Amino acid sequence: MKKQETNKNKNSIKSSRVTWKPGNMLYPVPAVMVSCQREGEPPNIITVAWAGTICSSPAMLSISIRPERHSYDIIKETREFAVNLVTKDLVRAADYCGVKSGRDVDKFTQMKLTPCSLEHIKAPGIEECPVNLACRVVEIKPLGSHDLFLAEVVGVTVDSRYMDEKGKFRLNEAGLISYSHGEYFELGKKLGSFGYSVKKAEKKPSGRRKNK
Repeated sequence: MKKQETNKNKNSIKSSRVTWKPGNMLYPVPAVMVSCQREGEPPNIITVAWAGTICSSPAMLSISIRPERHSYDIIKETREFAVNLVTKDLVRAADYCGVKSGRDVDKFTQMKLTPCSLEHIKAPGIEECPVNLACRVVEIKPLGSHDLFLAEVVGVTVDSRYMDEKGKFRLNEAGLISYSHGEYFELGKKLGSFGYSVKKAEKKPSGRRKNK
């Protein structure tokens, strides 16, 4: 009887799954605004959700862009760009910069964003963003619908508003957003910190006094 119930449970679990054709369902992901500029032209912004960390030493990241996008040729020619983190206050601007083309509009002007100079590259960052990552392209990999830009992070600029009195950068209090299945979300409740699953619990004092 128990064996039959076990098989029944397995069948019910199996039937609850739906199989789709291969697709990009790795969610949530960061939605970031990537700024770039060709010399003699106004700066541009493209919002990408396909961005990720790929190496810590040297610090490297990647972004994926369709060749038909306006920013693609700019970044390919200049070999540099800035990744700017997005907060809840900037989510409308991020969405706009992802659906509008720099061929038609000046996104900095339309979204009232401010270009800021970065120390290591000519492309500007976005002043309103809490973090600007200055990046220099080291390799471009054609993959299909998108090309993968592998880049070294050559400089990081942060907004001092998120530094506390002890010098700690409170990035998670900036209201960062993520993108999941066509929608934007603000990061929510903290569930743990790196390594908490193996961290030894601190011993509480027993409260007993030793006899003197």
